[in-house]
Amino acid sequence: MTVPAQNREKPCVLIIDDEPQIRHFLRISLKTEGYELLEAENGETGLGLCARHSPELVILDLGLPDMDGSEVLAGLREWSSAPVIILSVRDRELEKVKALDLGANDYVTKPFGVDELLARVRTQLRSQQQQNASTPEAPVVFDDGTLYIDLSLRKIVVNDTPIKLTPKEFAVLKAIMLADGKIVTQSQLLKDIWGPTHTKDTHYLRILIGRLRQKLGDDPTEQHYIQTEPSVGYRFTGNDDKAGN
Repeated sequence: MTVPAQNREKPCVLIIDDEPQIRHFLRISLKTEGYELLEAENGETGLGLCARHSPELVILDLGLPDMDGSEVLAGLREWSSAPVIILSVRDRELEKVKALDLGANDYVTKPFGVDELLARVRTQLRSQQQQNASTPEAPVVFDDGTLYIDLSLRKIVVNDTPIKLTPKEFAVLKAIMLADGKIVTQSQLLKDIWGPTHTKDTHYLRILIGRLRQKLGDDPTEQHYIQTEPSVGYRFTGNDDKAGN
């Protein structure tokens, strides 16, 4: 069982590669270093694992059976900032440039040396930790003239009218606001707010989001404040131009 992100003592690495021998080799090497491991043999499974478990780093093969690795990378970059190391037999410069332009952090060509790969993993994790440490806390106040939210005071005002939220409604709003425009997955919200036994109870979240939108005056078809990423989660945009249906 994978330890929840907030309770991990060691970083979790997700391996997306269809070659069993490569996954076996990586599993032994990474576990020896103390990392937690997740494994997927195709892109769809890999995207699902990443959404559910929020690994600290992804090792991604480009030659997957169900979709090209570049599609997986593009999908990941729509909602995840986890470092991605490409692991591929494709050694053409054009392939490397394409992967890096799509958001990969590093590119290792097969065959590879385990010591070099582990060093690159450590470098990417260290860089991510430094970036997280230096990132200022997200603002706890939002005010667009119509909706006013002060998280520290637990104060919500819509069109000059104070709004009361239930504890769970406020907890969900706070979680997605503090994510600073990034997606918070359904499973993460359910686990953090309802508890670890409710990670599959997505209907709880849908009902609560519906009530929350109604109280905030957020049109569910235009989604000015709370944007749904279908089958993944929610993000707080607070911006008409960023919202989607």
